[in-house]
Amino acid sequence: MTLCDIGNTHLHFYQEGRVWACVPQNLENYKEALQGEVFYISVNPKNTEHLLEFCPSATDLAPKMQLISKYEGLGVDRMAACLGLGGKSGVVIDAGSAITIDIMENNTHLGGVILPGFESYCHAYKSISPALDMPLNLRVDLEGLPNATTDALGYGVLQSVLLTLKHLIGERKSYFTGGDGKFLGNFFSNGIYDGLLVFKGMRTALEA
Repeated sequence: MTLCDIGNTHLHFYQEGRVWACVPQNLENYKEALQGEVFYISVNPKNTEHLLEFCPSATDLAPKMQLISKYEGLGVDRMAACLGLGGKSGVVIDAGSAITIDIMENNTHLGGVILPGFESYCHAYKSISPALDMPLNLRVDLEGLPNATTDALGYGVLQSVLLTLKHLIGERKSYFTGGDGKFLGNFFSNGIYDGLLVFKGMRTALEA
C-alpha cells in the first residue's frame, strides 16, 4: 500500500516506512514502486492528473476525511495533518509552499491561519523590485538590527512568521511538519517535529 500527498510542487509518498518526494515530471522513475494500492489526497488537480496517468486505480481519500470543524474550505492536507495528532490537542504547523497553522482541542478543529511559505515571500519581494531579488538569510540574528538587505529581508520574513506562531501557540504543544517544519520547530521549546504527520492522518482516515 502506498500513500501519496499531492502538493502544489511535489508529490510526497509513503510506502512501508519509506518516504520520498518527486516532481510530477519524474513520476515515470517510480512507476514500478506504484504497482500496488495507492491512496492519495491532493490540493492540485493538475498534479493529480499526473498521478492518475500512472495509477489510474488510485483512490482519493478526501471523502473519508472526517474532522469536526466550523472552518469553511479547510484543505484536505490540513485535515490530514490535524488527524495525524491522533486525538491529541495542540497546534499543527505545516510549513511548505504555504505555512498553515491549525489549532486542535479535544478532537475539534478550532480554526487556523495561512501564511506564505518562505519561497513565496521571495517571489513577493522580487515582484516589488529587482533589487530585492536575492536569497533570504533565515539565519539572521533576531536580537540585532539588520545592516544588509539580505538580512533585512530574512529578519522581516522570519519575525513575521515567528511572532504569528508564538501568538497562536502560547502554552500549547506544537507539532511541526513540512519541508521547513524542522527549521521552525527549533524556535519552540515545546515544538515537536513529525515529518509523517500527514501520512498518519491518512492512515487514520483509512482505518476509520
